[in-house]
Amino acid sequence: MAFGITRAELNEWKAAVSRGETSFLTHYWFDPRFPDIRTVTKVGNANLARLTEWCVGHGINPKYIHDRPPFPHFDLMGALQREVLMKENLAEHLDRFRLQQ
Repeated sequence: MAFGITRAELNEWKAAVSRGETSFLTHYWFDPRFPDIRTVTKVGNANLARLTEWCVGHGINPKYIHDRPPFPHFDLMGALQREVLMKENLAEHLDRFRLQQ
């Protein structure tokens, strides 16, 4: 379940992904499979080739892309989430969801 984002933010992410842009959406999240994880960042792009390229460029195995049309995405969690958000200069995500170490 996603928490801490507005419908407008979700719709903006969906629109960007649909246009073939690589877009980031961070939100609070609860999944009993990951009891220590409180947030996730969805990195989406409807163009699978671009999303695959993005994963490879960050040293991430693209086989873990969730190929769920119309919004294919990769879920970032934990240390990798922080690392990628820093590399992508998305400090607002780090600050808003208290992801600083």
